[in-house]
Amino acid sequence: MELQERLNDVRSRIAAAEREAGRSAGGSVQLVAVSKTFEADAIRPAIDAGQRVFGENRVQESQGKWPTLKAERPDIELHLIGPLQSNKASDAVALFDVIETVDREKIARALAEEMKRQAKTLRLYVQVNTGLEPQKAGIAPDDTPAFVAFCRDELGLSIEGLMCIPPAEENPGPHFALLAKLALKCGVEKLSMGMSGDYETAIAFGATSVRVGSAIFGAR
Repeated sequence: MELQERLNDVRSRIAAAEREAGRSAGGSVQLVAVSKTFEADAIRPAIDAGQRVFGENRVQESQGKWPTLKAERPDIELHLIGPLQSNKASDAVALFDVIETVDREKIARALAEEMKRQAKTLRLYVQVNTGLEPQKAGIAPDDTPAFVAFCRDELGLSIEGLMCIPPAEENPGPHFALLAKLALKCGVEKLSMGMSGDYETAIAFGATSVRVGSAIFGAR
């Protein structure tokens, strides 16, 4: 299939999953097209097909393609969905609209300082390590409410949601259910969960955005 066909297929499956979950089809779930490792020329067909929300893993890679693409289409919304180092906070605030990987106090402080310095407000998500995987970034589930409160009360950050990446070898459903429960406890409305292999399951558990890459752009 061509990219536009793959994109339309993903959109149709999202709408079907929304209906199956008793949600408003076509309006309750945002599709974040994950364009990491793809060059600008490979991304433009998705933009031409109407996709406006994209996700990238690395700040430096994004700097090489997105300033031009965003200049061409100012209505594009760019999400950072990969790990952020504090020394890249300035560049991340300058380029991205949403950062989904706030995962420790040092990063939260760096983002607060940079947003104040640049007079720019980004939408932020806290990444939760639902599987307590030692090799994976994210706040432990039990620590999440206190961390969200710290970001809000101490740093004045607006945390709009939570994000997770379940362990690859486990059923994602319980992890999505845990994230939804934590969101209620933290008083946040957005849930970024679900990727190419499990986004329909994520929608059933309340995802408000899904991060889909290979199902749209093909294998990397």
